[in-house]
Amino acid sequence: MKKGRLTFDDPSCKGCELCTAFCPVEILFLDKERINKSGYHLISVTDINKCIACAQCAIVCPDSVIKVEVLEA
Repeated sequence: MKKGRLTFDDPSCKGCELCTAFCPVEILFLDKERINKSGYHLISVTDINKCIACAQCAIVCPDSVIKVEVLEA
């Protein structure tokens, strides 16, 4: 099974939560404690080990904030 590494361009994130809605393994959430310089809450990952590198989060992100790297498992 594929594993993934996610990186986020936090300054560009607008906290729209589309990525959280489309993540099939439900590891993304809107972090109420992290805010970027524009005042938006940021996305965080609950357990990166559960990431299957499907890239659904990156595909639906309207601002291309998310980068998915496929790791060999």
